[in-house]
Amino acid sequence: MAADVIRRNNVQIFGEGEKTILFAHGFGCDQNMWRFITPAYEKDYKIILFDYVGCGKSDLLAYNEERYSTLNGYAEDIIDICNVLNLKQVIFIGHSVSSMIGVLAYVQSPDIFERMVLVCPSPRYINDIGYIGGFEKQDLEDLLDVMDSNYIGWASFLAPVVMKNPDMPELTEELQKSFCSIELRITKKFAEVTFFSDNRRDLNKIQIPTLILQCSDDAIAPDEVGEFVHANTPGSTLVKMEAIGHCPHMSHPEETIEKINKFLSD
Repeated sequence: MAADVIRRNNVQIFGEGEKTILFAHGFGCDQNMWRFITPAYEKDYKIILFDYVGCGKSDLLAYNEERYSTLNGYAEDIIDICNVLNLKQVIFIGHSVSSMIGVLAYVQSPDIFERMVLVCPSPRYINDIGYIGGFEKQDLEDLLDVMDSNYIGWASFLAPVVMKNPDMPELTEELQKSFCSIELRITKKFAEVTFFSDNRRDLNKIQIPTLILQCSDDAIAPDEVGEFVHANTPGSTLVKMEAIGHCPHMSHPEETIEKINKFLSD
């Protein structure tokens, strides 16, 4: 079982500390996206990196559309990893959709987690009555339709919207290539599960210290979303960053590390 999970999710373990930080990547990405952040924690923490099934160097044969038809399937992957490694009191750091996947993992197995850092989280991407998510449902449906007809065009459109920071074109190019490296059927299903999920009611179940990192000019998770997450997550801390875009761990790693360190030292 342990070897199967390690191989399935391409789990990597390193670092010299006793306490564990588990980093969870966002939609269309892989564990390599954390490379600017992890060196700051290698001395003091054990670090766990992994790829969701279908992403990075995970085992594609392990992909099961039924299991991954909701975010709970991805949350079960996180719980599996923690269980086979016998991890407790984990500091969870999740980017984008992984923020909500981490919340769901916490709801299922709260004893595993000690603290959570949610980087650019969104519990619902679609606007609703009394709620601003940033997107209309039709806009997201149209975007998914483009994936079928022009996968490369979809990736080339979405990557700069997500990354912003045009002065760092290499990061946009990396994100675009990452989107295209995943099989279309898996990417599209993950996109559907991500963009049409609604986890607003799960936020108030969190009973551990939680940091919410909200970026400036984030087209995927605007300010109103970060404020909603903060207002509905008991005991949470909201930090608005100077970082622009939706991937501060890549575009602004120094500021990201600074904010996380302050939270961990409190």
